[in-house]
Amino acid sequence: MRNVTVSIPEELARWARIWAAEHDSSVSGLLSRLLQEKMESESRYQSSMDSFLSRSATNLSDGASYPSRDSLYE
Repeated sequence: MRNVTVSIPEELARWARIWAAEHDSSVSGLLSRLLQEKMESESRYQSSMDSFLSRSATNLSDGASYPSRDSLYE
């Protein structure tokens, strides 16, 4: 584990200490979980974006019609 110093307003620090105590945790544990969740969310988003962008484009100029709205939402 690495120690990191964070500066936050006193009111926010008070709320975080109370919330952590009510949930049998620490402010450090709370911040660690929140940052871990954010990192995982960003990673899932990036993976989804990479997957989407790796698809080949559909050429509609060869007389093909556009997909129907219903088929797009299936």
